[in-house]
Amino acid sequence: MSSPTLVTIGGGGFLVADTRRLQERYLLTHLRPTPDRRPRVVFLGTALGDSERGQLAFLKTFTALGCEASALTFFPYEMRRGYRDAVVDADLVYVGGGNTVAMIVVWREFGFERALREAYEGGTVLAGVSAGANCWFDRYVTDSVPGGGAREGLGFVPGTFCPHLDSEPWRHELLARSDAPAYGAGENVLLRFEGAALREAVHDTPPHLAARPAACRVREPGDAALRDVAPTLLTDAP
Repeated sequence: MSSPTLVTIGGGGFLVADTRRLQERYLLTHLRPTPDRRPRVVFLGTALGDSERGQLAFLKTFTALGCEASALTFFPYEMRRGYRDAVVDADLVYVGGGNTVAMIVVWREFGFERALREAYEGGTVLAGVSAGANCWFDRYVTDSVPGGGAREGLGFVPGTFCPHLDSEPWRHELLARSDAPAYGAGENVLLRFEGAALREAVHDTPPHLAARPAACRVREPGDAALRDVAPTLLTDAP
């Protein structure tokens, strides 16, 4: 069996009304083949209180891309719904942004992190932006607490992760103090992991922001400090 796949997104995509769908098409290229049915994709908007806007944006985007799309909500919690089955049977689980700390507390209260790990280890691709990228690592850099800080994540992938790396200087400072491995992704930057290994960095910076460097910094075991990584530009949808 191949290593489980995780894609972490520093910012951008359908939740900020980017209609190019480059990030989303990129995610779909890494799903297991489903020749006899449409890919099943599930949205988790827990970090933003299951906002209807986020759910609708997800459903519109991924339905247009030929997927069987659904949202799994905790506000309200659907007592008769099979939450474990929904993620284990999915080909992609996408987690939206918001408050990482609160999201992890909710998931743990319901034991949902165990279902996510089972899905991940069984071949479901996990992906997410901001809080939805943070949560999978041992530790993450977040503004979900007053003044910003680092907190413990779910530990699916070793190391520390920071989204929105180019948005505020304190994010880089906290990440720089983290032990290896450590990963930072700026706006429009995606990092793809297979198990614990970083395999690829890509970005979909819009043309009107092309002069802005795609921020990506990595410190892997053996590195003395963070180093810059140049992500590959996603220029065309597969």
